[in-house]
Amino acid sequence: MINVKRSFLAILLLSLTTFLFACGGEEESASGDGEVTLDFWVFGATNYEDLAKEYEKENPGVKINIKNSELGDHHDSLFTSISAGTGAPDLTMIEVDQLDRYREAQDRFVNLYDLGAEEVQDQYLDWKWKMAENGEGDFLFGLPTDIGPKAMYFNTDVFEEAGLPTDPDEVSDMITNPDQFAEAATTVLKETDKPMVDSMEMAFRANMDALQVSYFNRDGELLINQEDNGVKEAYDYAVELNDKGVVGSYEMWTPEWANALNKGDFGVEMAPAWLKGYMTENAPEGEGKWKVTTLPTDFTGNWGGSYVAIPSETKHSEEAYEFAKWLLSPENQLESFVQSGLFPSTPETYEMDEFVNNSDEYFGGQNTAAYFAEAAQNIPEVYKGPKYVTVNNEVLTALRNVQEGADPEEEWDAAVTRIEGLLQR
Repeated sequence: MINVKRSFLAILLLSLTTFLFACGGEEESASGDGEVTLDFWVFGATNYEDLAKEYEKENPGVKINIKNSELGDHHDSLFTSISAGTGAPDLTMIEVDQLDRYREAQDRFVNLYDLGAEEVQDQYLDWKWKMAENGEGDFLFGLPTDIGPKAMYFNTDVFEEAGLPTDPDEVSDMITNPDQFAEAATTVLKETDKPMVDSMEMAFRANMDALQVSYFNRDGELLINQEDNGVKEAYDYAVELNDKGVVGSYEMWTPEWANALNKGDFGVEMAPAWLKGYMTENAPEGEGKWKVTTLPTDFTGNWGGSYVAIPSETKHSEEAYEFAKWLLSPENQLESFVQSGLFPSTPETYEMDEFVNNSDEYFGGQNTAAYFAEAAQNIPEVYKGPKYVTVNNEVLTALRNVQEGADPEEEWDAAVTRIEGLLQR
């Protein structure tokens, strides 16, 4: 009987040892033979895949899997995953207009200050950095990637036909405020029969993107139904330009807009640095016919750009942070600028030889980067709010209705009413 018990015990111990060994083997296999695997969600055209491979070579213990999606799908998937508490990546890009959407879910993200982000703060533009903080300034959602400083793209053929200067610095001296912009627009229309601005949205964004506070304050209070609101002033300026007949009906990203950009059917595009890439690829006949100069100070603003955040679900926050810090260093932001046109949020990059000596063949060899860099350092910190995109779309609808003949004040009031209704849901 004793021998039977001993045999049974030996078998049990052997089985348990085999089971534990098997579990250990499975765990080792699942972790990639000791490697740390980071899932990184991105959107748009970046060179992050190439940089990730470079990082893997420099850090053999790290594997980075990149998933690239369309901007809307990307943010919807991210919002769904962090809301569910499962399925989020280790790192993710968040577009600047979408950032405030996630502020109410602060606990679903790692506070980068807890990982020592203060050590790199001075590498980035102050306004860009502060936009990623919470209201108290003690929580950092993400490290800055690219930015979208705005400048004025102008068609030299249109300006020459209108009798206006075509040297970028002379154009900058000629148009220093909104009134002078409107005067130049009237001259372009009179002499060329072409609009100055492509669309009502761009006429509106001229002032809108420069507002430090627009639809909401940091307490979540709706502001556009209050007197002296900057959004209404931006709206009125767009209406004024439309009344002068200097606003076209070329809605951005439509085939008609791309063709007008290609043919030079309007005078200027008040747009960010990232538009250069689109023009190069989609408006080939415009090569050598567009240049870049500064916008009036009142129009100085940012449109676009992103952050890299770390969802709190990750089990590798320190490794994720180290990769993000490396990816978004001044040297690698230069690489992203050269390879993919992502405009740097690191002022140190603006002093690097490859940036200083940059020339754009499409723009006749002009160093357009210098004008965007100048604009970047004069942009104010702005707050947009979680519902920014939803609210902004209602105002744009009102402006399109105005262009089709609707009464501006009635359309404004109707937009405000719709917005108030949407926010009560």
